[in-house]
Amino acid sequence: MGDCPSQESGRRRWQRVLLKISGEALGGAGGPIDWDRVRIVAEGVKGAFESGVELGLVIGGGNIWRGKRAAENGMDRATADYAGMVATVINALCLQDALEGMGLDTRVQTAIEMREVAEPFIRRRAIRHLEKGRIVIFAAGTGNPFFTTDTAAVLRAIEIGAECILKATNVDGVYDKDPRQFPDARHLPQLTYLEALELRLQVMDSTAISLSMDNDLPIVVFNVHSPGSIVRAACGETVGTIVCQSPTSQ
Repeated sequence: MGDCPSQESGRRRWQRVLLKISGEALGGAGGPIDWDRVRIVAEGVKGAFESGVELGLVIGGGNIWRGKRAAENGMDRATADYAGMVATVINALCLQDALEGMGLDTRVQTAIEMREVAEPFIRRRAIRHLEKGRIVIFAAGTGNPFFTTDTAAVLRAIEIGAECILKATNVDGVYDKDPRQFPDARHLPQLTYLEALELRLQVMDSTAISLSMDNDLPIVVFNVHSPGSIVRAACGETVGTIVCQSPTSQ
């Protein structure tokens, strides 16, 4: 599963995927929750779902709260991280509302129990929802402080048997250095897990990459703001950067 699969024109590569969306993708000029952006992301998710892929989602909370930054300002780190988990639940509920407004059947499952607003995370129930054609949004990270939502995304992907993680970001893949600061930054269409770790590239945190490597779970990094990018990534088109065990010709 970790080797980069060959591209088959016009055919969907993945049967079940986990889409990781940064919290910043939902924020903008309209504030921490920019409803225009929420609807744009929801449209992309809808398109991916309607292509026939089974879809789980993990959303960050960085548009509302950053636990690491709060800790740097003197807040207890564990408490700050729990606050960040609550922020991801807010984002999950907003995206759920947008998706259901488009006629899609969704479930939110949280790693921290909040039964009045969401189901607790139960692996078998999540898989059953996917099999029944529901989109499952996993919130509250892993339920533990000191772990990022990147790690939560990899963990949930492995638990539900996803074939790939689609990481939606603000740049069109992975570069050898920050393209926003260096005009000569070089786009890297393919990487191995070890290259991503050794070069300290901003793919995911090292725990998430190591967990993906240990479980042969490919990671596709792409720009969420590029029109149709979520659908193209879910359908297996060449988009962004793919990180896997042994990149081969696509």
